[in-house]
Amino acid sequence: MRGGPRAGRWPVVRFPALPWAAGARHNWRVNEAVPVTRVTDHGTAKLMPDVDRERAWLLTVDGAPQSYVDLDDPAHLEFEYARRLGHLLDVADEPGRALDVVHLGGGALTLPRYVAVTRPGSRQDVVDADGALLRLVAEHLPLPEGAPIALHAADARAWLQGAPDDSADVVVGDVFGGSRVPAHLTSVGHVREVARVLRDDGVYLANLPDAAPFGFLRSQLATLATRFGELVLIAEPGMLRGRRFGNAVLAASHRPLDIAALSRLTAADAFPARVEHGAALGAFMRGARPVRDEDAVPSPEPPDGAFGIG
Repeated sequence: MRGGPRAGRWPVVRFPALPWAAGARHNWRVNEAVPVTRVTDHGTAKLMPDVDRERAWLLTVDGAPQSYVDLDDPAHLEFEYARRLGHLLDVADEPGRALDVVHLGGGALTLPRYVAVTRPGSRQDVVDADGALLRLVAEHLPLPEGAPIALHAADARAWLQGAPDDSADVVVGDVFGGSRVPAHLTSVGHVREVARVLRDDGVYLANLPDAAPFGFLRSQLATLATRFGELVLIAEPGMLRGRRFGNAVLAASHRPLDIAALSRLTAADAFPARVEHGAALGAFMRGARPVRDEDAVPSPEPPDGAFGIG
């Protein structure tokens, strides 16, 4: 059930509608689509237009790709990990039902846009420590008109600590400091706050990078298991075979997710992924220990060129 007070401890970033916002495509001119570069609170952000899609943009921070947005088709998810998060959002509840969603990590607001068009009326909070990045994105890539999306310039864990109990249907964790997940968002303490904010039937989704032998990923599964009984991992088969560094998407909940539907959706992607759960996932994480706050470390440093672009 939706409801409950809105978290209001942190400042909400608000912006006026722009003249070429959703519903005003006739004001857009292709020759206006030029790269935008700005130094933000935590790096140098660059918005680059996609030459193949008229109003599509790639966001990079310090050269690492962060997000891809098509303003004409917000349901288009270009990055593999984003599509997998989208699939999980699709099966989180009955199709089209409005949800209360908290996004930890903003990027170019790709997933909030996706939820706004696939689940109209959803109330969404986006939390990002880089307020200047939020302003850049809102200025140049306007959100769907009328969508109830609040942007908060705050640390993700600190914001969660001020959020009401049982106030979210879904929490999405997609926070990166550079190319690494910050240590304080990898511990039992963080997971405890996520579980408190979620409703009993809520779902936590996380985008996490790693490579064989998967010490970080396995420890994160063990950490989630301290609060959630149902775990799911989605990843590209080559990554799971240890062939490359990459992103895995985790889901944690108190109730079973629709594994059959997830498997169909991920198998139909251009780059199919495997859905691991149950005994197979238990074997994968066997021997891993939960991460205490005092032992927490950031996710592994990506190898040179892992996410770079030319």
